[in-house]
Amino acid sequence: MYTNLSRLCIPKGSLIRDAIARMDENKTGIVLVILSDGKLSGTITDGDIRRAMMANVDVNAPVSTLITLKSGTSFAEPITGRASDSPETHLKLMEDHRVLHLPVLDDRGRVMGLVTHEEFGTHTPLRQAVVMAGGAGTRLLPLTDETPKPMLPVGDRPLLEIIVERLREAGIQRVYVTTHHKQEQISDHFGNGQEFGVEILYVNEDRPLGTAGALALMEKPTETMLVINGDILTGLDVRRLLSFHREQHADLTVAVRQYDIQVPYGVLECDGASVQKLTEKPLVKFYVNAGIYLLEPGVYRFIPEGEPFDMTDLIQRLLAAGWPVCSFPIREYWLDIGQHSDYEKAQEHIKDQVRETERQS
Repeated sequence: MYTNLSRLCIPKGSLIRDAIARMDENKTGIVLVILSDGKLSGTITDGDIRRAMMANVDVNAPVSTLITLKSGTSFAEPITGRASDSPETHLKLMEDHRVLHLPVLDDRGRVMGLVTHEEFGTHTPLRQAVVMAGGAGTRLLPLTDETPKPMLPVGDRPLLEIIVERLREAGIQRVYVTTHHKQEQISDHFGNGQEFGVEILYVNEDRPLGTAGALALMEKPTETMLVINGDILTGLDVRRLLSFHREQHADLTVAVRQYDIQVPYGVLECDGASVQKLTEKPLVKFYVNAGIYLLEPGVYRFIPEGEPFDMTDLIQRLLAAGWPVCSFPIREYWLDIGQHSDYEKAQEHIKDQVRETERQS
């Protein structure tokens, strides 16, 4: 049971940004909102934060805003256990209510700690991932003339090595790497993956098959699969992505990133020739594909064999068939290293991380 209440709990009058900061500290994916007497008022999960992002809720709003958003849902009232309950009772409560976290209270309703599904080893983790590393990286020429883009050094090691390390830290045991351009450089560096703490298998594309086509070359999986582009640098913990994916009962979840465009002109809204509204230089917000996906085994039936096929094509086919596809907004650091300016940003980010590590030590 997690009992560090100073990292687990926040006062009822806190702001959403306070909840995010506390959640980043405790690494549990939840914070408990408490009253002045230590009694539980409500819970804020990582999924609540992500859904609020999609609803454009201001992070400076009070946490009560998120609790209100849950009213009328099955999560409106927190599911709790008692300190006097057995571990078996705690587990049954979580399974019966399909929750991953269980606040534990004393007989007076005060927070004592938190039990998580992971403690029991019954929550199926994410064990496999596919890294799409076959692209030629033409926008990064001449750097990619002799080096595949995922093997470009970021700091003192290849980008792909950073990706593999973070997958291992998230519990991934097997990594499939799709290859095409300068494929031998990748396989020579990583071998079977033993040196990097994972099993690595290679899926070679004789010709480029797009961001989803190479999946048809693999044996069909029997469990949830993570797919990530091989040019992504991110601080996202994919375990949070998996929890959200399962909460939403999605067949495919695509990670998205907010992208803002400042329009340099006044924008008019018109009804025919009649001007209804004028907005000066508006900021337009979009959510764009972040190149990270979770797929359930059933979606593989929509991927054709031996044909170029992109993730966008797969998503459109799933939507047309009525299968649930969800978006997961990334609030952590994220960078798609597609151009020279992005590559320079990646180098600066790694330098900043090294400096921060040195400062803390």
